[in-house]
Amino acid sequence: MMIDAIIRTDALGKRYGATWALRDCTLEVPEGSVTALVGPNGAGKTTLLQLATGLIKPTSGRVEVFGEAPRSSADVLPRVGFVAQDHPLHRGFTVAEMLHFGVRLNPTWDADSAAARIARLDIPLDRKVGKLSGGQQAQVALTLALAKRPELLLLDEPVASLDPLARREFMNTVMEAVTETQMTVVLSSHILADLERVCDHLVILSHARTLLAASIDDALATHRLLTGPRTDPATVARVHDVIHESHTERQSSLLVRANGHVYDAQWEIHEVDLETIVLAYLGYRGVSYAAPPIGEAVAR
Repeated sequence: MMIDAIIRTDALGKRYGATWALRDCTLEVPEGSVTALVGPNGAGKTTLLQLATGLIKPTSGRVEVFGEAPRSSADVLPRVGFVAQDHPLHRGFTVAEMLHFGVRLNPTWDADSAAARIARLDIPLDRKVGKLSGGQQAQVALTLALAKRPELLLLDEPVASLDPLARREFMNTVMEAVTETQMTVVLSSHILADLERVCDHLVILSHARTLLAASIDDALATHRLLTGPRTDPATVARVHDVIHESHTERQSSLLVRANGHVYDAQWEIHEVDLETIVLAYLGYRGVSYAAPPIGEAVAR
């Protein structure tokens, strides 16, 4: 069964002056997925999400949401919920006033679920937003986004400044909403442990470009760590994509995206986790694959 793409980009780019914030971005976000959007600061994550909401206009290429260009269709925005990193709320409003504000702006507003979520989180309705904790503000922003009953929820590093407990509560709220509504979610975050726990699809951006877009299961199934006698990685690169390499005097360790089986008997083959894959694509210099090997050797 073919899965429709909720977001589809083709050579999408956004330039500010001489600087490309996003360039040649081609990817698809499958319907019903919870997609992790990963990359360092300046990689283009926020730009991609703003393009998907129609907040900014592409410099080149194309972005479609629900099969339409978001800036030229009035049907897209009401179907999208968006939570930014700084949780832009009216700090002088009470929580109750924020909920009432949402009712006035959104024809599909689910007032009952919004009120129930705020009550369950024990957030006082009469407290001004500016007096709430960071975790509470994040939850109010998420409640406002979910009360639109969106089909697509975009989250731009919403837990970056939260403590571990507040992050877990926020992510639990997101997953409860996904279970209830089957919405599609794109979640940008640096916290890989949170992403691995809730996401099933992965997009890696770096230097304004797409490095990988795949399901997490596929990424884990196709990426392997090869360890063996020191050798020129070019011999492996003829068949497989070498993502990262490290060498000692006697040993080479290669993180590869394997195109089929690795038949060369000189290599020991090891499974890798999501964090290892992401760090390899981002070229993180602090990670070493030399010794000890990551994971257990797997059958060829």
